[in-house]
Amino acid sequence: MSDSFDVIVIGAGPGGYVCAIRAAQLGLKVACVEKRATLGGTCLNVGCIPSKALLQSSEHFEETKHKLADHGINVTGVSFDLARMQARKAEVVGANTKGVEFLFKKNKVTWLKGAGRIVNPTTVEVAGQSYSTKNIVIATGSESIPLKGIEVDETRIVTSTGALELTQVPEHLVVIGGGVIGLELGSVWGRLGAKVTVVEYLDRITPGMDNELSKAFERVLTKQGFKFKLKSKVTAAVADATGVDVTIEPAAGGEAEKIRADVVLLAIGRRPHVEGLGLAEVGVALDERGRVKTDAHYATNVPGIYAIGDAIAGAMLAHKAEDEGVALAELLAGQKPHINYNAIPSVVYTWPELASVGETEEQLKARGQAYKVGKFPFTANGRARAMGDMDGFVKILADAKTDAVLGAHIMGPDAGTLIAEIAMAIEFGASAEDVARTCHAHPTLSEAVKEAALAVDGRALHI
Repeated sequence: MSDSFDVIVIGAGPGGYVCAIRAAQLGLKVACVEKRATLGGTCLNVGCIPSKALLQSSEHFEETKHKLADHGINVTGVSFDLARMQARKAEVVGANTKGVEFLFKKNKVTWLKGAGRIVNPTTVEVAGQSYSTKNIVIATGSESIPLKGIEVDETRIVTSTGALELTQVPEHLVVIGGGVIGLELGSVWGRLGAKVTVVEYLDRITPGMDNELSKAFERVLTKQGFKFKLKSKVTAAVADATGVDVTIEPAAGGEAEKIRADVVLLAIGRRPHVEGLGLAEVGVALDERGRVKTDAHYATNVPGIYAIGDAIAGAMLAHKAEDEGVALAELLAGQKPHINYNAIPSVVYTWPELASVGETEEQLKARGQAYKVGKFPFTANGRARAMGDMDGFVKILADAKTDAVLGAHIMGPDAGTLIAEIAMAIEFGASAEDVARTCHAHPTLSEAVKEAALAVDGRALHI
């Protein structure tokens, strides 16, 4: 053994690098294994960060071309430079990944470059070299779920990775899957001129989110030019030199339809990336969905081996992985952290944005929970009207007896930022009354949150 550590983390995505940094802050000797040439995992390299860079660029183009005239700003001959957009995206990614590398150096985290394999509960092999450790953390993230009969080439038939690297705007983009990734990337290319068709097996988009929010979102995206084929499935996609022939059938069976696309984006979800880790050889148990089985303290069935993030059960969210990374590092250092999973928000970064935290109406009904609803539209919010972004609403769900906030669902401008207030309310056990009694600056979008909280008790002021 050339070196030994207190903790070796396999994977330098948000969960892994945060776990490594926090463990180092707590005085542990830490190494982090990463096979990419840069740190940050899928999120920073080919996921969250590059997609948000392109979303931002495409939003600027959309606003300039279609919205600035309403503000008295006249711009003619508007065009975009896709190569520059892609270059800027790469610059943003580079700054973020270099930032993580700096943090590793600052906190004395050793970067072991290469693919990691667990030899036994105290040994990890990287690039042919073995390293000993007291604890092993699996933080290997996830990968795109394949679809039978659909061969991804990342040129004509792409995952999110290929969709972020297109060098020209497709005339027709077919998105398989009506979830977060498909709708965000569909928004990017739709704003830049693509016709976007979304094929979703279920009868709704954004599965898992509050149904009322999803339906309102579908209407807004339809106005933006999206075409939805719900309760449908893609049974074949055959690429050639100029495009893709796509076969679509009703989910319940029936006559097939064939359409032609320039690019097909496969975005039906993600699965844990655990292949090649040697888990079977050391006896680490997986569940029926290929996720690493862990207990409440992220421990696997093999002592000394732990797992976090997309590799285990729960929402596949970067911030969920980060919180688990911090919690596990603190557990390994002898502390007693806790995560309230009900207070972890989720966001769709389209425009308007979608954001949710806590339980949905459907979940509350399913468990027989008596609840109250407070809603407030952005059409009645002064700041939203001044911005010209009035699509959407804030919806707060509270316990019918105790008034405790049970969930919140927002569609509107900066919903991803606004949801943080309700996440904190849930974390601290606040009531809708607590939120309503908190003074919110005027004029701000956050006043819509206050008004929705007031509406829980039937006393909203501006509707």
